[in-house]
Formats: sequence, structure tokens, C-alpha cells
Amino acid sequence: MIFANAVAVAKDAIAKRRRYNALVAEIQSLTSRDLADINGNRSEMLYHAYRQVYG
Repeated sequence: MIFANAVAVAKDAIAKRRRYNALVAEIQSLTSRDLADINGNRSEMLYHAYRQVYG
């Protein structure tokens, strides 16, 4: 029971990390021109990506 719970927690953490890494990669791939076109701020987008995944 404890082992199964630990595995579930680890799987959840890995899934969250993968999602966060995917969002970061997408944000980092945006050029300055892309950001200007959408009126975006890279650091603010990274902050929101973190909040979306980890709460």
C-alpha cells in the first residue's frame, strides 16, 4: 500500500515535470518578434506556466 502510493506520487510528479518542461520549451521557442506580436512577456509567461502546472 505505501509502495503503491509512493509510485503514484512519483508518477504524478514526473507527469507534472514533463508538462512544465513542454510549456517552457514552447515559450522559449518564441522569438522576440513572436512575443511582440502577441504582446507577451517571456518571464510572465514562464511564471504562469509554473502556476498552471503546480498550482
